[in-house]
Amino acid sequence: MPRRGWLVYLLACADGSLYCGATSDLARRLAAHQAGRGARYTRSRLPVRVAWSEPARDQGAALRREAAVKRLTRREKLALVAGRGARRGARSQGRRPASDPGSRASGTRGGRGRFRSEIGPLRT
Repeated sequence: MPRRGWLVYLLACADGSLYCGATSDLARRLAAHQAGRGARYTRSRLPVRVAWSEPARDQGAALRREAAVKRLTRREKLALVAGRGARRGARSQGRRPASDPGSRASGTRGGRGRFRSEIGPLRT
């Protein structure tokens, strides 16, 4: 059985949003997205097109890169699409500083977000 290479990809959805995924067969995966059998996220945002892809060494590397791309801001993802993005984990200066309230390093709830008292009461 021939060994397939892995890819990380960004899809541009009809509503202007971006979807990130990893696959060993981009043509098959794109066809699944277009047919509504891909990710739940893209089903209501058809049609989609491949905006960016990057080869990965193996499945593990592809999944790690996918996770890294998902952590990027929209601006950084658009820079990848335009070919100006950094490869492998480097980030542009557009991120919030760690001292900003609400950033993961702020210490609230173990880095999982703000306390309810910081965001106000729930509205019913």
